[in-house]
Amino acid sequence: MAFQETIKFIQDKFKSKDFIPLHAPVFIGNERKYVMDTLDSTFVSSVGAYVDLAEKIMAEISQTKKAVAVVNGTSGLQIALQLAGVKTGDEVITQALTFVATANAIKYNGAEPIFLDVDYETMGLSPKAVSEFLEEYGEKRESGTYNKRTGKRIAACLPMHTFGFPVHIDELLEVCNAWNIPLVEDAAESLGSYYKGKHTGGLGKLGVFSFNGNKIVTSGGGGMIVTNDVDLGIVGKHLTTTAKVPHAYEFYHDQLGYNFRMPNINAALICAQLEQLDRFLINKRKLADGYAEFFKTQGLTFRQELENTKANYWLMCLELENLEERDAFLKVTNEANTMTRPIWQLMYRLPMYQDCFRDGQKNAEYLEERIVNIPSSVRV
Repeated sequence: MAFQETIKFIQDKFKSKDFIPLHAPVFIGNERKYVMDTLDSTFVSSVGAYVDLAEKIMAEISQTKKAVAVVNGTSGLQIALQLAGVKTGDEVITQALTFVATANAIKYNGAEPIFLDVDYETMGLSPKAVSEFLEEYGEKRESGTYNKRTGKRIAACLPMHTFGFPVHIDELLEVCNAWNIPLVEDAAESLGSYYKGKHTGGLGKLGVFSFNGNKIVTSGGGGMIVTNDVDLGIVGKHLTTTAKVPHAYEFYHDQLGYNFRMPNINAALICAQLEQLDRFLINKRKLADGYAEFFKTQGLTFRQELENTKANYWLMCLELENLEERDAFLKVTNEANTMTRPIWQLMYRLPMYQDCFRDGQKNAEYLEERIVNIPSSVRV
């Protein structure tokens, strides 16, 4: 395939024949006003009104009771897993088809990832794969579920809503609850995505969002932990602010904490961005609808949301016929200044995770050879 019609269609959609990025930030609201307000106030660090406001807004959006602003999504995942009870020597069930931060957050807690297959249709962790693994290797004890093969405790399950497409979260929760394993959602990519009317991130014990520069809304960096367990959220806030006990002037820290606080200047930026979230989501959905109609004429599969879900279409996906066609598509589009990217290499192909347990990975390996992301920015 020449793919020239695809390149022309994308250039027309973005009204550019210059470089078209995969996902660029858009600042067309109160960003400058709010950031300048923090400069004028001199509260640019981790204390300030915009941090509190960002947490309030995110709790409302995610339909949760408590939100904790952090410096990035990866640190949020690290703390969320710790809050869920993950300790050194434990294991955490997750997917190999993910961005590396998912696996890294497990390792930062001294735990080991168990890589299980994804569902073809969601590209996220498969409830069937989790159930089959636990039926074969799981052993229920008073102190939790243990892996009969390794003797280690399976302390959590960490699915990721890939590119903003929700996993089969109800089924995953059913399996995890049956085995008394807490579920933490890696919702880094799914701000604005819903499963059966409920926002992703708020369905498990905890959820974590990212505000990296390439996300739907951005604070430059930044992330947010959300939960319906208020007490757990309070502990999370304490841990991420160096575990400092409040006092007018004394410095006393009652446990090992982390300097993972979101600065007020970044919070100002995310508050302005969050005000425009609905507008951005509508804009991106129009782009997705246009892509879907076009790729039907090209005989290419454009990934769309499933029934009972609402995807945010963060990064839009094409499924190519095979690895050869995928590589040809990537070469031609990038040479034409149209940025496209393959889905991630599976985690067990990376040197630091090559010895971790994995199942057959039939769907993950199929998708790894075929899925590409195409330009998905909000168009202005």
